[in-house]
Amino acid sequence: MKLTKRQAKQLRVLARMKDEDIDYSDIPPLTGNEQFVVGKFYRPIKESLTIRIDADVLARIKSAGKGYQTRINRYLREALDAMPNYPCEGVASFDGGCLPDLNQ
Repeated sequence: MKLTKRQAKQLRVLARMKDEDIDYSDIPPLTGNEQFVVGKFYRPIKESLTIRIDADVLARIKSAGKGYQTRINRYLREALDAMPNYPCEGVASFDGGCLPDLNQ
């Protein structure tokens, strides 16, 4: 996005302002009991792939309406979160993930 000359001038003026000259009167003070949402704006990088899923499983997920790919991602994330964190002693993948050595 390119700035207009007016916007660029406003930013230069703001950059030269001293902290004590900034007017915070329109911002409510923090009381200490605010509930902040951590990660609200965090969006993981998505990767496109081809995957084969049983037809009945896909039909059931799609039957809930639009957003089936998001639901599949959520189900996978929930399953991963429920798994114990294994040290990478098994097969390591190129993306940094690993599977436990099941032959032990």
